[in-house]
Amino acid sequence: MYEQTRFQQDVKFMLSTIQEKTKSIQDTISEEDCCILSEFDLLLKLVSDAQSVASSYYLESYLSPYTTEYNQIAKAASTLSEKRHGALIVVERKQPLTEILHNGVIIGAKFSQTLLETIFYPGNPLHDGAVLIQNDFIHSAGNILPVSNQTFQSKKIGTRHRAALGLSEVTDAIMIVVSEETGRITFAINGNLHVVKT
Repeated sequence: MYEQTRFQQDVKFMLSTIQEKTKSIQDTISEEDCCILSEFDLLLKLVSDAQSVASSYYLESYLSPYTTEYNQIAKAASTLSEKRHGALIVVERKQPLTEILHNGVIIGAKFSQTLLETIFYPGNPLHDGAVLIQNDFIHSAGNILPVSNQTFQSKKIGTRHRAALGLSEVTDAIMIVVSEETGRITFAINGNLHVVKT
């Protein structure tokens, strides 16, 4: 588990580096014939890396009180991301979800990384729906979630992301989404999406 002290130190260092890079851009912009486009690319990467570290830390802290399998869930999401296998994983917290989710197939198995990855293998009949994890068990797969009605002006948001947002708007659950198009991993909580891995 990522310790809070280490997390704070890492993020402070990253923010300091971002400040230094921003100052460097400010100093350079007044020079004649300068081009700062590559500097902005580097700054964007630094911000993205800091966001990724923060998102990973908070996702772990949100999951760890509700499942001991949070590391294995993260590893499965990472493997799915590398293979570009889309996934939607729901981790139940305080609020029961079985009455909110629809049409899922009961699995009722102890959590395993291999089982989770197999469910989301392309062509598997259950791979398009959401998997519900309760404590350390995969309760069901192929679940249909309520879809968010939020409007997104600048971003193309797919069905999995809209479903994750929709459930996060009405419950306290954590939804982890793996994009099959980009491999990006995000999680939804309280009606917001946060990037974990780009």
